[in-house]
Amino acid sequence: MMRHEHNHFNENTKEKSLITALILTLIVLVVEVIGGYLTESLALISDAAHMLTDTAALAIALFAIKIGKQPADMIRTFGYFRFEILAAAFNAILLFFVAIYILYEAYQRLNHPPEIYSMGMLMVAILGLCVNLVSIKLLSFGTESSLNLKSAYLEVWSDALSSLGVIIGSLLIYTTGWVWIDSLIAILIGLWVLPRTWILIKECINVLLEGVPAHIDLNQLRSAMLGIDGVLDLHELHVWSITSDKISLTAHVVLDAKMNSHEVLSAVRQVLFERYHISHTTLQQEDKTCLDSKLDCHFHR
Repeated sequence: MMRHEHNHFNENTKEKSLITALILTLIVLVVEVIGGYLTESLALISDAAHMLTDTAALAIALFAIKIGKQPADMIRTFGYFRFEILAAAFNAILLFFVAIYILYEAYQRLNHPPEIYSMGMLMVAILGLCVNLVSIKLLSFGTESSLNLKSAYLEVWSDALSSLGVIIGSLLIYTTGWVWIDSLIAILIGLWVLPRTWILIKECINVLLEGVPAHIDLNQLRSAMLGIDGVLDLHELHVWSITSDKISLTAHVVLDAKMNSHEVLSAVRQVLFERYHISHTTLQQEDKTCLDSKLDCHFHR
């Protein structure tokens, strides 16, 4: 009962933090769009574009938490946990196109740089950086256990760095008059975003294709299972994640008939839980007769 209340408290804390960060980000987004239009600063507009992706990421993360609370039913027997992966994938695709747009506009403005009022850009960027730092503090929970929250957290982190770049650029423009620095910073922002989107997309695809989680070495896991006394062989070993922190495993385990099968399988589950944090396991028990015979004891394509 205490664990249930603790989890309920954590979910409420996540929602409140996301809502607060979302409201702050929306305010800065409006300010940066107006400021970018008035100062004609591409770096500030690109930072506002990042704020837009931050807003979308936070809203989607919040929505995903709401959807994920729905219980499993007769159609979706695993529940709605994987919705967070779809949310993270959407954020990655959105970020990718934003980065391409920023790079394109930066290239265009290198040839035709507009006059930039750098002090106005500086003030708005400082406001954006302060809000980003507050949002980072609010979202610093659960980033290791949720790909959805991790994507939102990294969105805000990268935007904070972008705001810092805008601040440095505006100071250089103010002191040197080199307006091309604005386009250079926008290019750096775009190049910062692109590899992050690729990593995020790969992680989402791996989960959606039910691939082995990146932190698990399947050969090492197999060896650990085979190293348990009483396990003669195993096949049809499958490891996948329903969502970031919910890993499942199925396997056909050939046991020594002389051993207590219940104790052996318990030892296998204990190793999987303690070493790999896998608690959702389905182990099909088989004996040496199946291993030695020509019976179709396991799945074939």
